[in-house]
Amino acid sequence: MLTTPAPRIKAFRHRDCGDNGGVPTTARPAHPELPVLQADCGNCFALCCVALPFAKSNDFAVNKSAGTPCKNLRQDFRCGIHTRLRDQGFQGCTVFDCFGAGQQISQVTFGGRDWRAHPDTRAAMFEAFPVMRQLHELLFYVAEALGLPAAAPVHPALRTALTRTEALTRADAGELTGLDVGSLRQDINPLLLKASELVRAKAPGPRKNHRGADLMGARLAGADLRGANLRGAYLIAADLGRADLRTADLIGADFRDTNLRGADLRDALFLTQAQLNAARGDAATRIPASLTRPSHWQ
Repeated sequence: MLTTPAPRIKAFRHRDCGDNGGVPTTARPAHPELPVLQADCGNCFALCCVALPFAKSNDFAVNKSAGTPCKNLRQDFRCGIHTRLRDQGFQGCTVFDCFGAGQQISQVTFGGRDWRAHPDTRAAMFEAFPVMRQLHELLFYVAEALGLPAAAPVHPALRTALTRTEALTRADAGELTGLDVGSLRQDINPLLLKASELVRAKAPGPRKNHRGADLMGARLAGADLRGANLRGAYLIAADLGRADLRTADLIGADFRDTNLRGADLRDALFLTQAQLNAARGDAATRIPASLTRPSHWQ
């Protein structure tokens, strides 16, 4: 059963979250009926620092199992090394974005009961968090598609998908963990793809199709990628310096260590804060107004 809507989360406060210098991207989404789709760590019980596992790698200095608090987590649910995460080997923490799922689980699904004061909530809370994150990610993409005038023919179906998905974010923990999010993605993805095609059809010149392509380390500096399909492309350590990525579809593109210095990402489709956080850019990189220039860009 879906629960009745919980009281609105208190005003947006961003702290100790991601790699955007503590500056919120957008306090409210374009669709006011939606939950906040950017992380508000001040209203979350550090769920990404506890619920999720990570393995020792270039992104994380140590191994951590799911459900185990990170060794750097303080009693007040804040990170003890937030300002030194990259220096201490926790670059992965600066890239992660929950799309606002953390505060939704903490303040709405569990009504403000934290897992330390209420240990009986731990298992259910930690299992529900990854599901909520997927729902919020879908809402982020659908809301963006609804803001694209060229995608008007698919807007009615997108609005139906938005309503359906938003309702699921108000489910209780038990229903959340039982959701088939994969099936929901299969229903929504064709709508996002159609929206993308309608927008990209207006891009000048031939539109490159690099969907799912292995472009790791590719030399694409200065490339005209307007209207390109880069869905799921592996762009790890690729050189996209000064490239024109306006109206390129970037859903799922892997931007880890990608050079975006001087690149133009204005009007790029479905670009997320996490993708920017994973890349390397500078003051000349042009990004959508709804996103924030990462603090580590120089």
